[in-house]
Amino acid sequence: MINTFIGNFGHLMTIVAFVTALITAYAYYQHFKATELEKANWRRFSRISFSLHAISSVLIAVSLFEIIYNHRFEYFYAYSHSSKALPVHYMISSFWEGQEGAFILWIFWNVVLGSILIATNKFWEAPVMIVFALVQAFLVSMILGVVIGDLKIGSTPFILLRDATQAPIFQMNPDFVPEDGTGLNPLLQNIWMVIHPPTLFLGYASTLVPFAFLMGGLVTRKYSEWIRPALPWAIFSAMILGMGIIMGAYWAYVTLNFGGYWNWDPVENAVYVPWLVLVASIHTMITFKKSATALKTSIVLVISTFILVLYATFLVRSGVLGDSSVHSFTDLGLSGQLLIYMLFFLVVAIILAVRAWRHIPSSEKEASVYSREFWIFIGATTLGLMAFQVILPTSIPAWNALVEGFGGISNMAPPADQIEFYTKFQLWFAVVIALLTAVGQFFWWQKMDKKALKEALLTPYIISVLLSAAVIVLAKVYDWKYIIVVLAGTFTITANAVILIRILKKSTFKLAGGSLAHIGLGMVLIGIMFSSGYSDVISINMSGLTYSNSWEDELNKEHVLLWINKPIQMKDYTVIYRGRQKKVVGIPEYVPARILEETDAVNKMIALEGYKDYFQKGDEVDIVLEENDYFRIEYYQNEVMKFSLSPMSQFNEGMGGLISSPDSKIFIDKDLYTYVAAMNDPEDPDWKEDELYEVAPGEQFHVADYVTYFDGADVLEELDGYTLQEGDVAVRANLRILDYDVEKTLQPTFIIRNNQVGKLPVIDNELGIKVSLENILPEENKFVFKVNQYQKDYVVMKAIVKPYINVLWMGTIIMLLGFTVAIYRRFDEFKKMRDKGLEA
Repeated sequence: MINTFIGNFGHLMTIVAFVTALITAYAYYQHFKATELEKANWRRFSRISFSLHAISSVLIAVSLFEIIYNHRFEYFYAYSHSSKALPVHYMISSFWEGQEGAFILWIFWNVVLGSILIATNKFWEAPVMIVFALVQAFLVSMILGVVIGDLKIGSTPFILLRDATQAPIFQMNPDFVPEDGTGLNPLLQNIWMVIHPPTLFLGYASTLVPFAFLMGGLVTRKYSEWIRPALPWAIFSAMILGMGIIMGAYWAYVTLNFGGYWNWDPVENAVYVPWLVLVASIHTMITFKKSATALKTSIVLVISTFILVLYATFLVRSGVLGDSSVHSFTDLGLSGQLLIYMLFFLVVAIILAVRAWRHIPSSEKEASVYSREFWIFIGATTLGLMAFQVILPTSIPAWNALVEGFGGISNMAPPADQIEFYTKFQLWFAVVIALLTAVGQFFWWQKMDKKALKEALLTPYIISVLLSAAVIVLAKVYDWKYIIVVLAGTFTITANAVILIRILKKSTFKLAGGSLAHIGLGMVLIGIMFSSGYSDVISINMSGLTYSNSWEDELNKEHVLLWINKPIQMKDYTVIYRGRQKKVVGIPEYVPARILEETDAVNKMIALEGYKDYFQKGDEVDIVLEENDYFRIEYYQNEVMKFSLSPMSQFNEGMGGLISSPDSKIFIDKDLYTYVAAMNDPEDPDWKEDELYEVAPGEQFHVADYVTYFDGADVLEELDGYTLQEGDVAVRANLRILDYDVEKTLQPTFIIRNNQVGKLPVIDNELGIKVSLENILPEENKFVFKVNQYQKDYVVMKAIVKPYINVLWMGTIIMLLGFTVAIYRRFDEFKKMRDKGLEA
């Protein structure tokens, strides 16, 4: 039965959220303009209005999740993004898989941030919350789903399936509800997709805070005072957005099978660019606090950060990147709204900035080469160039669409090899940034001249050269480009470590944020260089076989074919594929798939035999996503198993075939990264012709190249799944089949009832054989077996050694720790000023 109440309620709350956002903006505007006598009433009304907006926004999210959680597939959103097979944490992922859910997530975070600002900063409340409320009105409009004539405002997640599709079933039965949904994209069925999007959208939402403070400062003519409350939020935003980027990179590493963590995909670039500009703005804002310079630069960068976030949203969600990105959304008809959203705030920001420009204080003093202002300016410029170099090629599809929209023709194409194109520029920019962070820290903490600079840099220079030499020799870094990267990364780590030690000796840990973040940057640079530049493919095809004619030669050369149970040498390891496995609810390890039998129920299987102490034969077990197979790959050295890996694959027609996720063995100095590129499909076996064997008990013979022993037969009094009647004869043959180091027992059964013969064959999917007991020849003391063969189980696998990749991950953690320390310091400064009455 169709439940229309929850959808109508969700849509009603969307309308309420939109209206209350506009009312909140108007109320805070009146509060801002009101006299002192009227301010209290307007503030009270504004807060009530925002509270209603916050409640309705939360109820929108609750309504949508209720639809997903209760499998209400009469709704298009639940049908398109969820299924009964999903565990709860993947239902959460399906919430924001679609565009509408992502906008709801963004709206929710803005509500949280706005509530915090109201509670902590009354002085800036009115101008800041006007900006917040207007942004919320635009965001809620993206999910309104209101159609007025030919005008469509937003796309609602609460539309019914029958209203969203033209399926003939709804003409016959308007109340038809599908049994199940299409499910969550398999690549999003990962725990990182539960936490990465909320983190990323919190980063997106938090860029609004410094922008709102800036707009408030321009309107109230407090052209420099906005820096103090905005700075801790800018650092928070950079930390969260950076964390979201890192989580996305790690998700790509553990989920996708391109062998890396960053592919320079346009959607990745669209997040990376505003983060670079945001980091540049933080440094110029700090410079202004120290020396009253770079205020105008800070204003430009803060505006650019927020507008770039909106531009990234436009690129990703307008459908303009559909042919150039694997991550982008299809166009829901919202591209015009997104463009208006971006242009509105861009035009308002430019007007306010231009109007105030001549009143904004600036320093006329020329920055000396030996001043911190000079080095900060160079660093901010470099970050800006990094962003510029990425955003221009990324925007080519948008430029083409713009030209074609005006009737022109544009044949510009994005880079054919994205990784090579962006890396060759970004690598050298990163080297410059690393060197600047090393040298700039000394200017930051003490006054410098030529002599003092030489003395300050001498010790870290010598230490870094010695460390670099050791790394270069031990790790065999012979490429001159990578030698420079090692030198730059080591130098920034060493120089900032020296500064960090001095800070800890003379002052407090809360001043150590910059040094920690820059040490992390140096580690990231070295980790990227080693893990990308010195990856070693160890799965070399020595057989001469071509696995797939559709693969390039390199792919055929860099994959190995693993027959089940057959050992193969792979560099330092002997590798054996041991079969498919399933993930069972409540069991901390994978369970062999051969002992589980499918049922008609979703994610339910029957145990064909017991497994340890977890379940017994005949038990029904709950499977975590039954469509996923995990392939057990064992790694041996000196005939001793060192470890096993279980990369995942599933065949998904909707996504064009095989979907694979890797598994890695993590060492201190490397990762061994593996994934399955092709597998045997036992669902539709191609049986060969029958083969008959007459064998006496105790004899040895060959079945499909397997050494097989016939250990005799048993007369059964009971038979599982069958009721034997009086006079029935049931005989079970016992065959032992040897497959390398694995011994399997197959027991085909022969039943005689009223001169009728019944045969119960045994199928072993791993060995690719079906054996039935066809006849018994008592005069000759022989048994007749019929054998059918199909493809033995196999996988085609790739294995890559990623050296020192953990230096990269450790560097990101240290960088985020540095941001956290900096946030604490700046917010502590703001609180002290507020408590003194300088910030009301």
